[in-house]
Amino acid sequence: MNLYYFISSRIQKNDRQSFSSLVHRIAVIIIFLGFLLSVTSLCILDGFKTSIREKIFSFGAHIHLTKYDLDKSYEESPFIIQRSTLDSIKAIPTVQHVQGVSHKPCLLKSDTEIQGVILKGVGPDFDIERFKNNIVAGSFIKFNDSVYSKQIIVSEKIAAKLKIKIGDSLLLYFVQNPPRFRKVEICGIYQTGLEELDELFIVGDIQLNRVLSGWSPKQIGGMEIYVSDFNMLDTTASLVYKKMDYDMQIQLITDKYLQIFDWLDLLNRNVTIFLVLIMGVSIFVIVATLIVMIMERTPMVGLLKAFGTTNTEVSKIFLWNGFKIILTGMISGNIVALALCALQYYTGIVPLDAENYFMNSVPIEFPWFAIILVNAAGLGVLSLVLWAPIYFISRVSPVKSIKFN
Repeated sequence: MNLYYFISSRIQKNDRQSFSSLVHRIAVIIIFLGFLLSVTSLCILDGFKTSIREKIFSFGAHIHLTKYDLDKSYEESPFIIQRSTLDSIKAIPTVQHVQGVSHKPCLLKSDTEIQGVILKGVGPDFDIERFKNNIVAGSFIKFNDSVYSKQIIVSEKIAAKLKIKIGDSLLLYFVQNPPRFRKVEICGIYQTGLEELDELFIVGDIQLNRVLSGWSPKQIGGMEIYVSDFNMLDTTASLVYKKMDYDMQIQLITDKYLQIFDWLDLLNRNVTIFLVLIMGVSIFVIVATLIVMIMERTPMVGLLKAFGTTNTEVSKIFLWNGFKIILTGMISGNIVALALCALQYYTGIVPLDAENYFMNSVPIEFPWFAIILVNAAGLGVLSLVLWAPIYFISRVSPVKSIKFN
């Protein structure tokens, strides 16, 4: 057995009633709380960011291509994507899915109420699986090959305002020349929790927009492109830009919903500050704990030095103590944090107000790389600061520390 580890263990065992033992337990608790809060905050932050992003991506893809137009309204100018252009975009390794869409402003009228909305027209190529998580009642649109589908999906907010439900029929009024209207039926109700989407958009058949606008069956208002890795968004957008036609323009989802993504970036900075503060407190605690232990064991230090033990060798005794404090707090903090996060992940036991937080329960994801990085950084920094109190050992005089009064 390592001699210094043995002495360190004996000190802890024999000093259970001493002041340094109390400080030792407090240090373990504080480091435990530090890692518990750090890991939990990382899981909640990543879950929150992932949930918000997925809600946005269910309505708008990562990259949006439209025909170049000075008009900034929701209604796009129609275009036909060339087969060669489409194939070259699909061939980009980071492109996951491509779909054609169109948008058209209209008025949604029930028996008693009227609401201005944007009809998002989608076709059979629409990524239904992404959107299905938002549907809280009913089902998705059933497309018809011969004519347009008369089914639409509205948000829960719009349904509440217009006092409508699944199966109800209502009128869509399109303000154009000449004005037109169509009778449609509610087949589904969705909810994202994002006010920018829930108060404005309904989903219908893209063929309905084509018929009303006089487009050909192959014309679309925009092309939405999903990437396989969100972190590769800018790189993929650059590749798409090189392959798209000269008369088209590109828009990233991060630019379209700039305020939301800036807000998510602000959350990242807040968590970083929080982690730095926790690390600062942990450093102060571990340094103070070792100083107390050294001061309380000054006669022992003097006796060991009188027997010829060097400062470095004596230091190892207290370094073992400090390292044990760090490991105990870190391991227990991680175990409890991951257990609590797993419980929330599978049960959603902690609820949230959807009106304020855009979701019904605290979201959890496990960013393993970030968790490992925080643990490694915490262990490294705290292990390094263990050497700071060792300076006091070199100041201990054997003669003064072991003399009798």
